[in-house]
Parts: sequence; C-alpha cells; structure tokens
Amino acid sequence: MSTLIETSAAEKEARQFEEVETVTIRFAGDSGDGMQLTGSQFTNTSAMIGNDISTLPDFPAEIRAPAGSLPGVSGFQLNFSSHEIRTPGDQPSVLVAMNPAALKVNLPDLEEGGTLIINTDEFNEDNLAKAAYKSNPLEDGTLTGYRIHKIPITTLNLNALKTEVKLTRKEMDRCKNFYALGVLYWLYDRSVEPTLKWIEEKFSKNPEVARANEIALRTGYNYADTTEVFTTHYRVRKADIAPGKYRKITGNEATAMGFVIAAQLAGRSLFYGSYPITPASDILHELSRLKNFGIKTFQAEDEIAAVCAAIGASFTGHIGLTGTSGPGVALKQEAIGLAVMTELPLVIINVQRGGPSTGLPTKTEQADLFQAVWGRNGECPVVVIAPATPGDCFHMAIQAVQFAFKYMTPVFFLSDGYLANGAEPWLIPDVSSLPKIEIKFAADPESFLPYLRDVETLARPYAIPGTPGLEHRIGGIEKQHQTGNVSYDPDNHEFMVRMRQAKVDRVANDIPPLEIFGVETGKVLVLGWGSTYGAITSAVEQLQRAGHSVASAHLRHLNPFPKNLGEVLRGFDRVIVPEMNLGQLCTMIRAKYLVDAVAFSKVKGQPFQIREIVRKVEEYL
Repeated sequence: MSTLIETSAAEKEARQFEEVETVTIRFAGDSGDGMQLTGSQFTNTSAMIGNDISTLPDFPAEIRAPAGSLPGVSGFQLNFSSHEIRTPGDQPSVLVAMNPAALKVNLPDLEEGGTLIINTDEFNEDNLAKAAYKSNPLEDGTLTGYRIHKIPITTLNLNALKTEVKLTRKEMDRCKNFYALGVLYWLYDRSVEPTLKWIEEKFSKNPEVARANEIALRTGYNYADTTEVFTTHYRVRKADIAPGKYRKITGNEATAMGFVIAAQLAGRSLFYGSYPITPASDILHELSRLKNFGIKTFQAEDEIAAVCAAIGASFTGHIGLTGTSGPGVALKQEAIGLAVMTELPLVIINVQRGGPSTGLPTKTEQADLFQAVWGRNGECPVVVIAPATPGDCFHMAIQAVQFAFKYMTPVFFLSDGYLANGAEPWLIPDVSSLPKIEIKFAADPESFLPYLRDVETLARPYAIPGTPGLEHRIGGIEKQHQTGNVSYDPDNHEFMVRMRQAKVDRVANDIPPLEIFGVETGKVLVLGWGSTYGAITSAVEQLQRAGHSVASAHLRHLNPFPKNLGEVLRGFDRVIVPEMNLGQLCTMIRAKYLVDAVAFSKVKGQPFQIREIVRKVEEYL
C-alpha cells in the first residue's frame, strides 16, 4: 500500500467540525473522467445514510467530443440535506473540477464564496488552450473569493497505485475519480464501505481493477484525513422523512417499474416497442432486464416500426407500449392517428429533450406539449398526462395504462430528461395499496358490434382477434357508428369525430381535483406541469414564509384538464406559468379559460432554479 503522511493528534484536533443542513456538490470533468459514476456513488451513500437527495446529471453536449474540450465536459450535481428538498439545488456550494474545461464551464454556477477542489495536474499549457484560457486561472486571480483546495489528484493517485497493481498508466488514471470521491467522503463524513462493496461486485471478474479502485478510494479518504489541505470537517444529519422502506430511483427506472407493475395489476403481458433514443433509451434497458415478469421488448429498426408493433400488441389484447423522445414522436404520429381511429389502448412515452429536429439530445425541455395534444392530422384527440418527480413516474405509468384500457384510447406519458436522469429517495409502495386495472374483453357474439359504445366511458368493446363470433375489421379509414363499416357519410364522420373527443373529455371524471399548495384565493398562483414541480413548490414555500399571498398548483393531467382548474384559476389576481418552452401550457390556459396568464419561459436545456421563480413572482407582488 502507499505511504501515508500522518498528522499529529493535536493537528487533527485543531480542525473544525461543522454541522450543515444542506450541501450541493457538482462533480465535473472530461467525459472519460467518470463523473457520472462518482456522483452516483456519492448519491447512493448519502441515500443509505438517510439524507434526502436530489440529483441532476449533465452529460456532454457532443458524443465523443475531444478530451479536455469544452463540449466534452460531463457534470453531476447532487443536493443532499437533513430536511426535505425538491431540487438538485440552484447553485453548487462545492465544485470538483478535474480539468480546466470543467472549471471554465462550471465556475459561473458556483455560489459566491463556494468551495473549489481542483485537480492541479491537468492545468498544463495544452489543456488550458483547449479550454480557451489565455492564462492559468489558478494563478491570475480568476478564483479570488472562493475557498480553493489545490490537489494534484492525478499524481497522488498514480503514486498510490504504481507499486501496488499491475495496470497500465491509462488504466490507473481511470481510478482518479475514486481518489477524488474518497476526498469528498472524508470532507462530508461519508463512509467508504458502500462504495467498496459496489467495487467488489462490479469488478468481481477483474480483481486487479477492483483493487486499484479500492486503493484509490481509501487513499483519497486518508489524504484528506492526514493533511492540512482541509481545516473543516462537515456533517449532514439524517433527514426526518416518513417511515418506510426507501430506495434511490431515477425517473426512467420508475417509469419502467411502473409499467411492469401495471401489467401485473392488469394480468396482461407488456410489449414494449422502441428505437434507441436519448434520453429514453434507459427504459428499454430496464424493461429488457425484467423479462421474467412476462415483459417483451422489441428494439425496432426505426420509430415507425416500433409504434406499429406496439399497436399490434394492443390489437391482440396486450399492453402496447412505445417510447421515444420528441423527434421520434414526430415519426410515430401517423401511426398514433391510426390508434386513435381504431380506438386501441396504446401508451406512448415521450422523454422530452431540447429541440427542434435532433436538437439537444442530452439536455432537457418541455416543448412537446403541443405535439402531444395537437400534433397529428385531423381531429385526433388523445389523453396526455405528465409525472412531476422521478418517483411520480411510477404512479403515473400505472395511471396511463388505466386510462388507456378503460377508455380505449392512446395515452401520452410526458416525461423529460430532467426527470429521466434525476434521482431521489423513493418510498417503495405497498403493492396491495395499488389500484387494480380491470380489462374487459367482449365475450357475447350476439350483442357484439365493433363500435358500440359503453354508456359511461364511450369506449368501444375490446375483442381479441380470433375469438369465435367476434370477428371484426378495424383500420385507418373512418368507421360507421356501431357497425365499424367503412363510411364516407359526412354526418357520420362529424358524429364519430365528436364522439372520440367526448370520450377523451370523459377521462376528466377519473381525474382528482387539482390541489392548491397554499391559500385558495390570493394575489399570485404559480401553475406548472411536469418537472417544474420541485422548483415551483420550493419557490412558493419560500415566498409564503416571507408572508406573501402566493400559492401554487401542479398539473399532472394536461388533456383533459382537471374539472376544477377554471375555478382554481379564477381565485387569483395573477397566474404565472413557468415552463421550459415558449409558453405552451400558458397558451392552452389562456385559450380555454380566457385567463390573462403570464408565461415565464426558459429554453436553455436546463431546469428552473428556485431563485428564478422567486424573482419572477416578486415582479407581480
């Protein structure tokens, strides 16, 4: 093992021990520096300690960007706390910068007086040039005002490993992220044991790599413990959260599990047809691991094949599910129109990303709301729902299947990159408390007509193909009411168009009333949907503590809206709608309820910060 520099007991005793409520750390480096893994391990350890957590991974803007370049910077922000939190934090209080590019990209976000931990070994002439630095920021006063800890991480890591493991220089360099992680574990009073266990399991087939990562982690921890680089040791106590069994979960993981549970609750097999696309690909990966639950996954050659295969699964009595991002939805829309015309229970996942076209594959946005509600030819209504948090993806997935089968209609499930990749503690639900999903199949040949509608839901009967006496024909051309025969009659067409719209409208009967966070009437209502929930609720809570007449409401159901939405809106002098688009929900609210709502738009590929919403609301107070 490496030789450690020991400090005296008196020197250790002289260090301050400080308790803090909340810390926001951002790990940043090159895409090959393992920042996502480092952040995930710190997250997992913090969750095991019992802190409340919220994360925001930030992937490189370009695939295989040159090492050390600005577009190749990878980041992972983690907010962990001794009380409830809802966002990954507005600004990092600690920035770990593994190279000049990481510092250049992330320094503007670091809070005033924040802590910088810098890998000084990478600040050479070549890397400084790649990051467009004209001079070395470690020497020219750029970092004045920050608490700086300069550590030659690359060198220290190499010195710890070169006599202990038989690996190449390149392989040893890959362990430096664990060296940095060890430093942070000591600084914030985290145990290294959970990560050591993970290393042992992850690299069980490559013991030399496992040993190298273990040595790097322990040496980084011991370095922080035995040198005078750090004078303060921090502790964040366990959060006071509701009792129960928790696990860390991302939005994509929760989405996959939600649809698997929905299939179990419905007693039907799940078919997932998908074409790999960022940031939805992890749903395909998760579902493919769960085949023992009767899940069938199909990686199609294109988006059209994926959705058409899912429609085929729905036609034959299974749960037909397809997933993509905005550009993929554009390709699927004609087939979704077919599902509307045939009135089949298809579910479409859209994990939204920045657009248009290929846009920003690794960045988040909420700009596909119009696409989901109105993005097809003709009058083509579908149900649209949106989870609010990573954990909420689980419950909304179950609800998507409920709506699809009860009303025999396609349902859009609008997630986004922020929810998909973000993580939070998730209270594992009691399965017995989950709602049952009843799927009724037609069984009586005497009374069967393909488009004879249920009086309550207006859903047409669901007949499994091949059932004796229930043979029928469906397709994309307009159908005659009840019989399902091809019809060109203008009056029948208008009747069927209105009937399909009325059916979607009746879903509102199953939507709970919109809840208000705060007073029911007042000066300002902040209305949001999707992943803006955390920032909006935290901002409103902060404003309420300051004595302001502010409330918030959050929509999980976007087509149709909750029945009491109009009443809620009329209770406030001003309605502000923060969205990661140019005002799509705001436009829908203004058109339907004739309310002079104010759009607060952000389209930077990044989620809202709490302080941004606070400042906007203060303009109207």
